[in-house]
Amino acid sequence: MRPKGGIYINSKDIHSKSILTPANGLLTSSGFTFSLNPYTGCAFGCSYCYVREMPAAKYRDEEWGSYVDIKVNAASLLESEVKKAKKKDQVLSIFMSTATDPYQGIEAKTKLTRSLLEVMLSLKEDITHLMVHTRSPLVTRDIDLFQEFGEKILISMSIETDLDKMRKIFTPSAPPITARLNALKTITEAGVPTRASISPMLPLSKNVAKKFKEVTNQVALDDFFMGDGSRGRRTEQMGIRKKYEQLGLLQWYEPGAYKKVLAILEEEFDNIDVFHEQTQFRQK
Repeated sequence: MRPKGGIYINSKDIHSKSILTPANGLLTSSGFTFSLNPYTGCAFGCSYCYVREMPAAKYRDEEWGSYVDIKVNAASLLESEVKKAKKKDQVLSIFMSTATDPYQGIEAKTKLTRSLLEVMLSLKEDITHLMVHTRSPLVTRDIDLFQEFGEKILISMSIETDLDKMRKIFTPSAPPITARLNALKTITEAGVPTRASISPMLPLSKNVAKKFKEVTNQVALDDFFMGDGSRGRRTEQMGIRKKYEQLGLLQWYEPGAYKKVLAILEEEFDNIDVFHEQTQFRQK
């Protein structure tokens, strides 16, 4: 079944064995040591999501975007695992989330992500850095908690394009672009560090940099070749190239297409995160 109103009909509670996953690949080279996913599954069901091609989703008997598992013991696990990590002198630089959206619709009901933030705040001295990555305007609900993290937190809003017509083609269940921009602006104006993440890059307008500059001071950029964890192979297997071809937009799918967007972004932003496998940060 497809989700209605952002809440899954076939959601279920589960007890997870762990909640902090050691980072690898691009996360490691970006400085993160753990990822944190409050849910399994994602309401937004984006057509290009690399998680679709991961074994846990690919071999499940439910369509990606039609289910969500709620890790009801996540908060208690997190407190225990943070304390264990500190005893081992492990750095806790956490990316939330890599394989789900922590603010998908069901979060309004469960408040699971908020409970995890509260745990991390109680152990703030042990947390080096926290990035919250979402595409949901619901994230504004927790501004009060974000402010307590100070400079240890970064709210990353995934805005793959500034053209809502493209959003409707590739990810129709995700929130409208204007709603995401407004949410990011609200958080920025509340004094919380933010960034707009073009992740993955969809076709954009020439005004994208100016639009983003109005709502944040930081921007990140990746495409299907840099960001799907397999140099574009997962995305290819999902047939995204064919969709670009049918739309007459194949020039946007090429490995070097991001460079023209990067040039536009550089007109407005001094520092731009570009998710290459080796060099993660580009500075003018």
